[in-house]
Amino acid sequence: MALFNDFMSQTIVVKIGTSSLTRPGTGQLALSTIAALVETLTQLRVAGHRVVLVSSGAVGIGAARLGLTSRPRTMALKQAVAAVGQGRLMRIYDDFFTTLQQPIAQVLLTRRDFVQRSCYVNAYATFQELLQLGVIPVVNENDTVAVDELKFGDNDTLSALVASLIEADWLFLLTDVDRLYSADPRFHPDAQPITLIDRIEQLEELQVKTGAQGSHWGTGGMVTKIEAARIATSTGVKMVITDGQHPSNIPKILQGEPIGTQFAAQPRTGNARKRWIAYGLVPAGKLYLDEGAVTAICQGSKSLLAAGITAVEGEFQSQDAVQLCDRNGSEIARGLVNYSSSELQRIRGHKSEEIAAILGYAGADTVIHRDNLVI
Repeated sequence: MALFNDFMSQTIVVKIGTSSLTRPGTGQLALSTIAALVETLTQLRVAGHRVVLVSSGAVGIGAARLGLTSRPRTMALKQAVAAVGQGRLMRIYDDFFTTLQQPIAQVLLTRRDFVQRSCYVNAYATFQELLQLGVIPVVNENDTVAVDELKFGDNDTLSALVASLIEADWLFLLTDVDRLYSADPRFHPDAQPITLIDRIEQLEELQVKTGAQGSHWGTGGMVTKIEAARIATSTGVKMVITDGQHPSNIPKILQGEPIGTQFAAQPRTGNARKRWIAYGLVPAGKLYLDEGAVTAICQGSKSLLAAGITAVEGEFQSQDAVQLCDRNGSEIARGLVNYSSSELQRIRGHKSEEIAAILGYAGADTVIHRDNLVI
């Protein structure tokens, strides 16, 4: 165990995709990869690290179990197939981990668990108890009951949100490529490998091309991994994209080896509520702001007033999350509104002291208070 004992105890989230868990074309499980993953995670746990596994594969395994030759297209069929596959997936993980005397727990989440503040806080508490007990939580989206508007879309996003929730140090995305390239190396032999990203904006500067298509059985592509990096790094989590067939690379990366593509963490806000607003909630609309409001929010840390709103997009209620955008449509912040979209259509552009006369009742002076606003 010496390999694992010379670095500090850290909280580590590892996400493995369907493309790494299964054989190409057949959807059959890659048992050697699973065995290597389980051994690595158990060794990290024994060394004192707090480990969470986010695992895809339920739909792919269920489809193979039922003899389906393609991924289900309808929501009902996908949920039924996921119900078949999830039990099989956990049975396999439990068998492998039990061999090494490592307890695991199944944690199935939907986006609702992040949207509702009480659920978010409860999920945090549950993860903390499991990790304190030395358990490795095995996380997946609850495909069987998730409704379309409250789905994560892919487990890259889910893993980034989990890493943010538990204030992880690292997020590893194990996938079917060894790192990020300037273009898809399968079709562009001259594609250049990228080892370190200090800022997400570097990807645009490097003119990185990312294909949106995932594998035959999976839903993710490089686009979803970049979005996961945006979420994770902005909440203080270091992220790595690396080869899923070699889970043993994880401790090597922790020791400083330049394997895969590593994304540097940005400064983490200590306010858990603001992290929830920024990444736990699904924005229900957009507010477009004039230059004065943008400056006041971004440079002056001010609340948003009705006078600075030029346009309202979407339908939402008071206390829903909305995006705040400049005149060009670029998001500069998001927060919880004190007024519905219909109310804001009436008071936008007006001073706070005019709101009572316009609406016929006294409301809040601010549209979004700075305590409920995240840059």
